[in-house]
Amino acid sequence: MKLRSDFAFTEAQTLRFSPAAMFTGLVEEVGECQWLRRTTDAVQLTIAANMIPKAVRTGDSVAVNGCCLTVTAHRKDQLSFDLLEETLHRTNLGKLRPESPVNLERAMAADGRLGGHFVQGHVDGIGEVKDLLERRGDLRIEVTIPEGFSQYIAYKGSIGVNGVSLTVAEVNDTTFAVWIIPHTRSHTNLSDLQVGDAVNLEFDILAKYAERILNGRRE
Repeated sequence: MKLRSDFAFTEAQTLRFSPAAMFTGLVEEVGECQWLRRTTDAVQLTIAANMIPKAVRTGDSVAVNGCCLTVTAHRKDQLSFDLLEETLHRTNLGKLRPESPVNLERAMAADGRLGGHFVQGHVDGIGEVKDLLERRGDLRIEVTIPEGFSQYIAYKGSIGVNGVSLTVAEVNDTTFAVWIIPHTRSHTNLSDLQVGDAVNLEFDILAKYAERILNGRRE
């Protein structure tokens, strides 16, 4: 499998990030799972990638399929992370197999541009791909909504799918749909999706705050 990337990194882009990492939902590189194995203390995920390993340090934050993880080790073409049981339960990372493609994004630098939407890297749950429809190169992806999260999805609102910032095109009672353009298909792992696949979902933080405020006013 050929690893995909959006752009080349420069030395000036190798920045340290704040502990409260934020992301934009713009995938920088598609890496490849090498292995997922249980050690004495944790489950270790190791990913092969062309450029991000050269641009991070141990302790930096990287979103892997939209899940914020801490780099525990890295070499010039390899990244390693320790996964919590909660991470395995709430995300699709536990389903990775050798050669599975994964979306990668470094945490946004304080002076960086926000090209997508505010993404925390805190996966809310897993959706299942229900339908795929291709039309003139564009791809419609229909995904199930995890129970208890439908209130966070709005037509034309933002959502993170496997760490990709997307706009909701359709909303139904139990599913939502997004469309992706050829560029997104060629620069993310969404092009590899099949019906039945699990995808990580992060709902818009603004919707969560709005719900919190409204609930507070009702109390």
